[in-house]
Amino acid sequence: MAPTRISTLVVTALAAAAAAWLLISSIYYNRLPALPWLPVVTLAGLAVLETYAAINTRARIERRPGRDPVNPLMVARFVVLAKASALVGAIFTGVYAGLAGWLFVQTTQAAVDDRPAALAGLLASIALVAAALWLERCCRVPERPEDEHEPDDWQSRPGQR
Repeated sequence: MAPTRISTLVVTALAAAAAAWLLISSIYYNRLPALPWLPVVTLAGLAVLETYAAINTRARIERRPGRDPVNPLMVARFVVLAKASALVGAIFTGVYAGLAGWLFVQTTQAAVDDRPAALAGLLASIALVAAALWLERCCRVPERPEDEHEPDDWQSRPGQR
C-alpha cells in the first residue's frame, strides 16, 4: 500500500470547501438550526484515539522494553483506518473551512453564533488528518541496519546449493 499523498488531501479539502461555500451561499442561513457540536467532539475524539494508537504501535514495532510484540494484522488494520481517516478528515476540513469562511463574511446573528463551532470543527478535522498521517507513518516497518540485511543472491549463502 502506498503512503497517503498530501496533494490528494489538499485537493480533496479544496473541493469540499468550494462545495460547502456554494451550498451554504445558496440557502437562507437564518432558517437553519444552530451548527451542532457533536461532529466537532467526534472528530476530536477520533484524533485523540488515533494519536494514542500511533504512540502505542510505534513502541510495539520498535520493540521497546515492556511492550508486547505487534500483531501484523492489527498494523494492517491501523493503516487502513489511517488512510480512511485522513481522507474523511480532509473532507471535513474542507467543509468546515468553506463554512467558516462564509460565516465570517456574513453579519447576521445566526452566522456570528455559529462561528465558534465552525472554527472548532476546522481545528478538530485538521487534528484528525494530522493524527491519521502520523498513525500511518508509525505503522511502517523500520529499516534494518545494513549488516543485518540478507544477501540478495541465494546461491552465495553457505549450505544452499
